[in-house]
Amino acid sequence: MSFKMPSTVPSLLPSDDEVKKLLRGARTIAVVGLSSNKLRPSYGVSQYMQSAGYRIIPVNPNEQQVLGEKAYARLEDVPEKIDIVDVFRRSEFVPDIVDAAIRVGARAIWMQDGVSDEAAAQRARAAGLFVIMDDCILREHRRLLR
Repeated sequence: MSFKMPSTVPSLLPSDDEVKKLLRGARTIAVVGLSSNKLRPSYGVSQYMQSAGYRIIPVNPNEQQVLGEKAYARLEDVPEKIDIVDVFRRSEFVPDIVDAAIRVGARAIWMQDGVSDEAAAQRARAAGLFVIMDDCILREHRRLLR
């Protein structure tokens, strides 16, 4: 299953059908910046996605475990296949996260509300990753699949 986006149209948004296909085909979501603080958006969104049947893998060097899952310091430390890398970090950190997502062979990079980097998104698309920027995975999951 390929989710490659055209790299010639940087502002192209994926269609609802493409997003549904991604969400239906994904099983594992590595959440970069996932906090054990229940008041943080990363926690609530990840808890929802976990309750929807996704395996959540916390990626945060400051955490040992979140939502009953072992946390990893870096994407490269995750010992299993990652379908979606969900980014809860500021946009300035996106280029390194995208490069790591490409290295580990993730299928998609999802940047949460307020998070974007067009140059990094272009690199991800060129490497064959499905890219969503500045959007909430929980909101889209509810809208398209519930």
